[in-house]
Amino acid sequence: MNLKRLSSTISTADLTQLMLIFTSRANSILGDFVRHVYWVRYAGGYSHITNDDARVFVERGIDDGKTSKRWSDTTVRRVSAYLTGCCADYGMFERGQKASRNIIPFRISPSVAAYLAHELHFTGFGDNAILTHEDWQLFGLAREDVLEEIKRLSLKGMLIIQAAGDVIRISWKQQNMEALCDVLTQG
Repeated sequence: MNLKRLSSTISTADLTQLMLIFTSRANSILGDFVRHVYWVRYAGGYSHITNDDARVFVERGIDDGKTSKRWSDTTVRRVSAYLTGCCADYGMFERGQKASRNIIPFRISPSVAAYLAHELHFTGFGDNAILTHEDWQLFGLAREDVLEEIKRLSLKGMLIIQAAGDVIRISWKQQNMEALCDVLTQG
């Protein structure tokens, strides 16, 4: 419901990033691929990722028992292509039917950071737990990076943060997701 409400007013890039979050939650293999292949390669200075890299990732998951049964070679190939294709659709790789795709720099937008932080809060995560939630890793963010994003949101008046060492306290200006969506649609 919130995404539908935002879809007509936020940018396509922001909507695409939100879809990445929800798609990764629904298809954990995609989230794991982004966290453990895309960002590792990106941080390592690689310029591209291949379907073979995705295939190795999928086969390792199968070997580690992350599937209920072995997948056929056809399924492994299809899922591998799905992973690289999705990453291209979400703006992490160049588009097109390619066996090797160039990595494109990818950064969370302020609106998506605000949405994610608030959504995690309203679903019951504590302030410290919000900073370490795995969804931030879809954008290559560790706890310290998330804290910086939250501080930027505070500077924009979205929330109030108090940080002292490892103790974080966030005061939430919007009382529910609908109120946040109203703020985001107003720019």
